[in-house]
Amino acid sequence: MFQSFEVISEPAQGIGRVAELRRLLVETGLDGYLVPRADEHQGEYVAAASERLSWLTGFTGSAGVALILRTRAVLFVDGRYTLQAPEQTDPSTFTIESLIDNPPKDWMATHLHKGARIGFDPWLHTIGDVRALAASLEGCGAELVPVEANLVDAIWADRPAPPLEPTRIQPLDYAGEPALEKLARLAMVIASANADCTVLTDPSSLAWAFNIRGRDVPHTPLPLGFALIRAEGRPLLFLDRRKLDRETEAYLTQLADLHPPAALDDEIARIGRSGASLALDPALAAEQLRLLVEKAGGKSVDLADPARLPRAIKNAAELRGARAAHKRDGAAMARFLCWLDAQEAGTLDEISVARKLEACRAQTGEDMQMPLRDISFDTISGAGPNGAIVHYRANTKTNRVLGRNELYLIDSGAQYEDGTTDITRTIVIGEADREMRVRSTRVLKGLVALSRLRFPPGTRGMDIDPFARHALWQAGLDYAHGTGHGVGSYLAVHEGPQRIARTGTQKLEAGMILSNEPGYYRTGSYGIRHENLIVVEPPSPIDGGEIEMHGFETLTLVPFDRRLIDVTLLEDGERAWLDAYHARVRDEIAPLVDGEVAAWLEQATRPL
Repeated sequence: MFQSFEVISEPAQGIGRVAELRRLLVETGLDGYLVPRADEHQGEYVAAASERLSWLTGFTGSAGVALILRTRAVLFVDGRYTLQAPEQTDPSTFTIESLIDNPPKDWMATHLHKGARIGFDPWLHTIGDVRALAASLEGCGAELVPVEANLVDAIWADRPAPPLEPTRIQPLDYAGEPALEKLARLAMVIASANADCTVLTDPSSLAWAFNIRGRDVPHTPLPLGFALIRAEGRPLLFLDRRKLDRETEAYLTQLADLHPPAALDDEIARIGRSGASLALDPALAAEQLRLLVEKAGGKSVDLADPARLPRAIKNAAELRGARAAHKRDGAAMARFLCWLDAQEAGTLDEISVARKLEACRAQTGEDMQMPLRDISFDTISGAGPNGAIVHYRANTKTNRVLGRNELYLIDSGAQYEDGTTDITRTIVIGEADREMRVRSTRVLKGLVALSRLRFPPGTRGMDIDPFARHALWQAGLDYAHGTGHGVGSYLAVHEGPQRIARTGTQKLEAGMILSNEPGYYRTGSYGIRHENLIVVEPPSPIDGGEIEMHGFETLTLVPFDRRLIDVTLLEDGERAWLDAYHARVRDEIAPLVDGEVAAWLEQATRPL
């Protein structure tokens, strides 16, 4: 198993730990301290040694910030965690605030007194975050104070050691472009920005640029490290050699000069002393890097991570791999859903079903000679009311039986060497009532609307997000998360800069892979989410039209639960799309399964 279902936090753990942190506030002359869910790389997935927010508060979500003051503590989370955060934290210690509607910078501007000193670890906050926080605090007369030694680390006696998992070469057949060519492209971007060098701080960019993969964080094949890319000259790669076997080290020494991660500080200071300009991405780079170069007398300039956009635009080899991975995953899902439909209500629980799905993926990968390397995130396996918790994680304490006439939501994904998958299906256990079917169909209409959409070059994710919500809005319903996130190529399941959301400002370009996942959640009753992965197609003409338009190719090949579709709510075009999609699923997946599964697939994909 690639995941554990053990309880990893308790609300009470925050009481004593916050008290210890407050003792340090007094000793250091601080009035408060910020604890983000972040590491030095600002990634969504972090190693155990960087799970400071979870250790301090009990909250295990993938995004959040705690502000610990001398007399109160506030935890900021987004709409995915509004139900989860109160359940995982001590209510006498923490109040919960919206990370979106009332973020720390706004909250502090309203609540802090003049002269308040708020400490932060400059390795754990981006340059952009610090700019926004400092401006807000200046407005209320408070001060943001960088703290050299992390205060949470000072009280975390049994903090795990940093990871030293193996780093491996990603084969060119799957990467599609040699690392030397990628690095040359990055150098050109740096030169065109009139900068001398930049630091790749995002491990996904590091992995993409050098065609390597690792295992330093859960479920995402990342090696933790940094790279200094110069406009002219060899790159420097700051990566622990203990992660490298002989072949990988020989490969990397052809591309860059290898240094231990601890040498990065001195190198940044050297750049500052030389007068060279260091380009940093204010949305991704840690404030500490700016402080280091400027304290040494150098200058930093803003430049978006030059690997981020080309990484998001998949090449032909990466798209071939994605299609192959989704066919394999579709076969595994067909086996799983066939098995699930054959079980009696009340005989399964959330954990046993998640285990079965992982076993189906592992067996299918073995049968098709492409092993399952990992899952792409902890499976969201939510029965009944647990399905209404957007990022629910089943554990031995919350584990719930799949009851009769309830909805079951399962959001899962796989990491194969040729691609990353992410799929959600909502299944009825028994029979659905009319409300369930109507609302499930409205969510499905949103998915279909995006799948069928044609849109002009230059369109952003925020421009098309309303199409996924329209059918829900017409009924006075909505969901409190984005509609789609970018997905990597055997990399992070959540990848930027592309996204479909109210905040999605990146233009959508051919080759970008995104999720298409509208939802609806009735607190205390059930959750509904339907999710496929889609890829932006090159613009093409439309008969009688004047402008070539992009469209989406759907990668995911898994049937939707017909029992949750109210055909009377579908327009002709929607019904035709669903019938064509199910026919394609049947044609592509049927040759990969046999016997009982093939018969199940035939029934699951018949025309509506």
